[in-house]
Amino acid sequence: MNPREAVSHLTPAHWAAANRQLVHKALAEFSHERLLTPEPTGPGHYAVRSDDGTQEYRFAARLLTLDHWQIDADSITRHRGDEELPLDALDFMITLRGALGLSDAILPVYLEEISSTLSGTAYKLAKEQPGAAELAEADFQTVETAMTEGHPGFVANNGRLGFGVHEYHTYAPEAASPVRLIWLAAHGDHATFTSGAGLDYDGLMRDELGEETLVRFAETMAGLGLDLADYRLIPVHPWQWWNKLSVTFAAEVANRRLVCLGPGDDDYLAQQSVRTFFNTSAPHKHYVKTALSVLNMGFMRGLSAAYMEATPAINDWLAKLIESDGVLQAARLTVIRERAAVGYHHRQYEAATDRYSPYRKMLAALWRESPVPGVEPGRRLATMASLLHTDKEGRSLAAALIERSGLSPEAWLRRYLDAYLTPLLHSFYAYDLAFMPHGENVIMVLDGGTVERVIFKDLAEEIVVMDPDAVLPPEVARVKADVPEDMKLLSIFTDVFDCFLRYLNAVLADQGVLEEDAFWRTVAECVTDYQASMPELAGRFERYDMFAEEFALSCLNRLQLRNNQQMVDLADPSGALQLVGTLRNPIARFAPRAA
Repeated sequence: MNPREAVSHLTPAHWAAANRQLVHKALAEFSHERLLTPEPTGPGHYAVRSDDGTQEYRFAARLLTLDHWQIDADSITRHRGDEELPLDALDFMITLRGALGLSDAILPVYLEEISSTLSGTAYKLAKEQPGAAELAEADFQTVETAMTEGHPGFVANNGRLGFGVHEYHTYAPEAASPVRLIWLAAHGDHATFTSGAGLDYDGLMRDELGEETLVRFAETMAGLGLDLADYRLIPVHPWQWWNKLSVTFAAEVANRRLVCLGPGDDDYLAQQSVRTFFNTSAPHKHYVKTALSVLNMGFMRGLSAAYMEATPAINDWLAKLIESDGVLQAARLTVIRERAAVGYHHRQYEAATDRYSPYRKMLAALWRESPVPGVEPGRRLATMASLLHTDKEGRSLAAALIERSGLSPEAWLRRYLDAYLTPLLHSFYAYDLAFMPHGENVIMVLDGGTVERVIFKDLAEEIVVMDPDAVLPPEVARVKADVPEDMKLLSIFTDVFDCFLRYLNAVLADQGVLEEDAFWRTVAECVTDYQASMPELAGRFERYDMFAEEFALSCLNRLQLRNNQQMVDLADPSGALQLVGTLRNPIARFAPRAA
């Protein structure tokens, strides 16, 4: 790529628009997390002052349910005395670093993440994007690659530190560039492969690569005097090969413990999670999730070889639980299992580090089922993140789906909640089981514009059984966690209410599609109807009260601002939470009255 063309999206107009968008989000989310306290300056108008009081951000806003700041982005202005200054997201972070708790060590890295996020926004602004109405009828991957926002809560949500601009154009999900994965042969003494029931290594490789590619790989090995049968094949993100493995694992390559076989024959598209790929050459084949030593949204996005070993067994256990449960079957919940995993053990780095080190997460991969073969005729797939999407004209994709469905907004919302929220409630109350059900982790099955059912994914790393006494198979035991009683229901209140439904409510209210009272009344009715259908769990409903007046405010940005290279101690995830005060429960006032 021509170096000048690579930055053609970085124009004054796109940069100004990107900064306005990011300052808008920063004001809203940092105020929601009570890092900033906007001061009223008149009806519907507020101001936030810099740490030293010399600068002021003024804006119009209204406060919605769950302390959601619905700010008019066009109204935001920045002032120093009588002088109006341009909006600049980097200046925003620097002048408010005290309020945000940004330490000297964290600030420059956070600024780099903000710069990268701004650059990505400018790219999306420069790119032709389908409108909301068009996306409401689009196919799975068109919707996937059209997403522009990233995580709705995190301000620095597209850092991807490590990608150069040329690599951004090649590997960023929104670039929608076909990618061919690089395949390595890893000697069996250092590689571990595990698979779920009914699947073995040879069968997976034949299905994923085909005989012609396997023969080619075997011939390459034979030319080096090596036997492919002594090795395990590992798919690798091209960035990881060029930037990490070819250098950091140079000894393994030199000693032929790792052999680079080159790219495979299938084209893939990067998904929103950046390191996971969808096979566009053969959509029925597995997703491939790869290790990627890029810093993004609070973590280095590697994959642990040791951690991957139990992944298929955990997925099989979860799938069996869902298949055997009447409520989950009635909701038609399905999961796409992570069916196999492979990892490489670099003995020297393992000797030098603890099990959480990024050096142990540089070479591993897993294969996840594709949802495509299980989709009924006439149905479409779409990431649930799309429900929060608005196009360049400000039109909502959720509103377009509601219009296309022919249902009233309340009826559409209830269908969606029955598919999405009911399984989460039942998993919690019946099994002490919690998912991480944010938009990117859920795939919707759409009938026209109606959400008919959902598919959960990204399972082994992000589910938790919160009963420390639960009896689980030994290979599944790692999903158990001892979560304090008063934090358990945050798996619904934080992860579902505050981190997803808060935004969906705001989008529909802002578009004039559904008033807030109607939105949360519908949520309450979904909860009430589920509880009424399960009288045998009445004790659990009382113990963990979905209609409690308030719940703790758990702050995601505070985690990243405190440590943007490892937000959460993986050994104690609940202990890492940043809880600041409480939020009023939006369904409390709709609690069913005692007979």
